[in-house]
Amino acid sequence: MSSVTAIVVAFDSAHALPECLGALTAGGVPAIVVDNASTDDSTAIAERHGARVIRNARNEGYGRANNAGARAADSEFILVVNPDVVADRGAAAALLDAARRYPDAAFFAPQIVEPSGRVFFQPRSLLASYLTNPTGKLVLPEGEACAPFFSGACFLIRRDLFLTLGGFDENIFLFYEDDDLCRRVADSGSALIYVPQAVVRHGRGLSSKAKPGLVFKSRWHQAWSRAYVSRKYGLPNPAPGMFAVNAAKTLAAGLSFRRSLIERYGGSAAGALAFLRGQGALRQEGLS
Repeated sequence: MSSVTAIVVAFDSAHALPECLGALTAGGVPAIVVDNASTDDSTAIAERHGARVIRNARNEGYGRANNAGARAADSEFILVVNPDVVADRGAAAALLDAARRYPDAAFFAPQIVEPSGRVFFQPRSLLASYLTNPTGKLVLPEGEACAPFFSGACFLIRRDLFLTLGGFDENIFLFYEDDDLCRRVADSGSALIYVPQAVVRHGRGLSSKAKPGLVFKSRWHQAWSRAYVSRKYGLPNPAPGMFAVNAAKTLAAGLSFRRSLIERYGGSAAGALAFLRGQGALRQEGLS
């Protein structure tokens, strides 16, 4: 299946890569692993599984690393795969078959099954206010279907369009980069298609091992990125409200000495405040 190359971004993902890359190999899909300065055996494991490895000197973030992988690929399609995603046999072939059958579409999403057996399907999005599903009720399509947004955990996309659109927005370090990409694909006039016969298993949050401070960092970027894409598409700025609510929750958590909650709410408050002050996500990570 030389017409497709998998792009896997690793960051201390040695625990997840063997199963992820093994499934890709079984499906005949070559892989490029872009390593974001892992401190574990991620690169060695990737090489043992026959993947081409791109080593970043530091953590460049999810979107920037995927863009580097896409530029290095030379196939018609790229298959973006999180390291905690395991594709069922035939999943990549099913996505590629759909791409051949729908030449006017550019983005093809598999059925993502979580460890509980629940199927993940995005029922609403910040960037699609016309989707009238305020409670986020999950209703799965009965077959192949068009939709405006899909998860960035795993998808097939035409490489030329991905690069023409600039790939993932490199101002975003983490979070909402998939919503933003889907919005730009749709705005380009290309369809996004759900392909339920292509099944992948997603570990949900198991791409990297847990580390001290990781929750704070994650929540910082989630808050900042939400404010960033809201501004990008002319939506109301959520940063003031996010800061006020999460600052109050941080103070309350501090009174109870619950460190996990302090880290969670404090990260969200700090990310919102950084956006209000004009600080970028890349500067936060020392990349600007």
